[in-house]
Amino acid sequence: MTVATSKKLNFDLPVILFMAIVHGGALFALLPANFSWAAIGIAVFLHWVTGGLGITLGFHRLLTHRSFQAPQWLEYFFAFCGTMSCQGGVIDWVGMHRLHHLYSDQPSDPHDSNRGFWWSHMGWMLREIPSRDQVDRFTKDLHDDPFYQFLNKQFIPLQLLLALGLYLLGGWSFVVWGVFVRLIAVFHCTWLVNSATHQFGYRTYESGDHSTNCWWVALMTYGEGWHNNHHAFQHSARHGLQWWEFDLTWMTIQLLQTLGLAKKVKLAEKEG
Repeated sequence: MTVATSKKLNFDLPVILFMAIVHGGALFALLPANFSWAAIGIAVFLHWVTGGLGITLGFHRLLTHRSFQAPQWLEYFFAFCGTMSCQGGVIDWVGMHRLHHLYSDQPSDPHDSNRGFWWSHMGWMLREIPSRDQVDRFTKDLHDDPFYQFLNKQFIPLQLLLALGLYLLGGWSFVVWGVFVRLIAVFHCTWLVNSATHQFGYRTYESGDHSTNCWWVALMTYGEGWHNNHHAFQHSARHGLQWWEFDLTWMTIQLLQTLGLAKKVKLAEKEG
């Protein structure tokens, strides 16, 4: 059964509750008592660590597409950073994204953009879609690793520990900005890659789907907005292929390569 053939998909109540709590918690940032430049600084820093190093570099380019190799300890570090974005377990995230590329903009794509902006942005996560049952088939390289199993199951307790640490460091303002505001910022930046970059922007390559290159999404996601390039060359560590397509994550990978911490870096065939 695919997403398209299922006429009614049940709501995923635990996910809906979690999203309501996180988005509701972020509203406390509107209270003057919770404002501080230090708290905002923590949020920005953790956005880069969890969204940039964690999701974009770690979950996506390293683990999902294996666009380069890193020492095991460094791979684990990036996976941990991605886990702290609280976008589900690392194994589930990688599996769903591999499914997206296999069926991009087809009925079995978890966030098929043909179903509209809302669905591809976050609506698909709020439903019990059948695609989730296929994750194990596409994550055999991660599934037997005890560390990844731990991260996959414990991402919420780890977030609670971070919240406790932030509270001890700077009180409730650090929790509100460093956890709630930062989480929804990383959430929606990541989700824009599923939604906006299948709706807005320009297309350089015929990739067999609706993927586009969208500059403003690229700026918000450390280079992920060059999505048409990525779908054309899925295993390339570099997404911004033109000189004007700024890709901070590619620059980070280049730095790791200079330091001897990134090897066997894959590039698009046009650059190879």
